[in-house]
Amino acid sequence: MRDLKAVLFDKDGTLVDFDRTWGPSAGYVMRTLAAGNAAALARLEAISEYLPGEERFLPSSPLVAGSSAHYGPLWAQTLARPADEDFLHLIDRLFREAGLIHLTPIGAPDQVLQRLHQGGLKLAIVTNDAESNARTQAEALGLMPYLEAIHGYDSGFGSKPDPGMVSAFAKSLALDPHAMAVVGDTEHDFTAARSAGARFILV
Repeated sequence: MRDLKAVLFDKDGTLVDFDRTWGPSAGYVMRTLAAGNAAALARLEAISEYLPGEERFLPSSPLVAGSSAHYGPLWAQTLARPADEDFLHLIDRLFREAGLIHLTPIGAPDQVLQRLHQGGLKLAIVTNDAESNARTQAEALGLMPYLEAIHGYDSGFGSKPDPGMVSAFAKSLALDPHAMAVVGDTEHDFTAARSAGARFILV
């Protein structure tokens, strides 16, 4: 891979431990939205395929790879409230607050990105999380000095599995997509990479 110029990282499940970060965070967010209504909470947990006793999601959960724009309308319908921007922003804010408290990296991502950056590679994060959430977590993990960009589902380039985030990064640096690699853990990451013409590294 000597012709590699850039590496784009998925965040959750790649840089951040998904279950240990988002399992307890999701429990908090759903309890907050349910506001003491046990039946509403049970419905949220059911449609989210969430196991409250274990604080984790089933692999088929819409929250594993989807953005709040994807599962938010399901939650709104369950809570009998409008699936508008205010509701989606509320979800993102609650997850940002809880995710920072429970943030658990996989290994030492700051050291990994530092070495790649020192090797001359351009680095970015492409995630289906909100950009503000991803930026907050990247700052907490000490990753910001090594990143050229952070693209979230709300950054204006679409969400994975669409290739928009990957293509936008290539265009911003005038790079051939084949000179880039996407590092991720889901089919969404693979599809986004291949559709953009980039390489894919599974973790």
